[in-house]
Amino acid sequence: MSVLYNKKNKEQLIEQLNNEDFNRITLSFYKYVKLDNLIELRDTLYSDWNKLNILGRIYIAEEGINAQISVPEYNLQHFKNNLYQYKEFKNVPFKKAIEEKKSFYKLIIKVKKEIVAYGISTNEYNINKTGQHLNAKEFNDMMENSNSVVIDMRNHYESEVGKFDNAICPDVDTSRELLSETKKILEKHKEDNIMLYCTGGIRCEKASSYLIKNKFKNVFQLKGG
Repeated sequence: MSVLYNKKNKEQLIEQLNNEDFNRITLSFYKYVKLDNLIELRDTLYSDWNKLNILGRIYIAEEGINAQISVPEYNLQHFKNNLYQYKEFKNVPFKKAIEEKKSFYKLIIKVKKEIVAYGISTNEYNINKTGQHLNAKEFNDMMENSNSVVIDMRNHYESEVGKFDNAICPDVDTSRELLSETKKILEKHKEDNIMLYCTGGIRCEKASSYLIKNKFKNVFQLKGG
């Protein structure tokens, strides 16, 4: 029978990681897609990826998958082959970390209600209708327009590190407050360009869909976050 959870303590796992004699690659990916049989999917992914010595944190929900993982370099293609065998995850794009470091020491795969915990129901957004993606130049050019409003959809600690000039950072403590507060801030800007940016794109994707559902007409997001 396959092992479906970690059986070692933190100290053992860190020692095991420090003794590795191969390189790892840190990847992140997400996809909003309808998923069924979540418990079965979770167990299958854990069994397969544990055999490939993959570490990291993966959330799956009915709305999709959100993952940050560390893959042994020699198993990278095996991992991609395994992931792409699922039609729901076919050709999902990856983001590779610029600086490799030992970020994870075990594999965690959890079933969640949402892959981004905004605390909204499925009838409050339609993920098939999201904001238009802009590349860096297009985003910068649009920011120069007087009718453009830029919203930082990241966490507080990320915004404090740095943000776009004149970007609005909603004053909330949790992600569950973010969308309602953003909508309140933007109520007088329904005809303006609403420009969202975040980390990786996953938060903007769902947020833009929520705003479109709430009758905002011109919603844009920075491609890749």
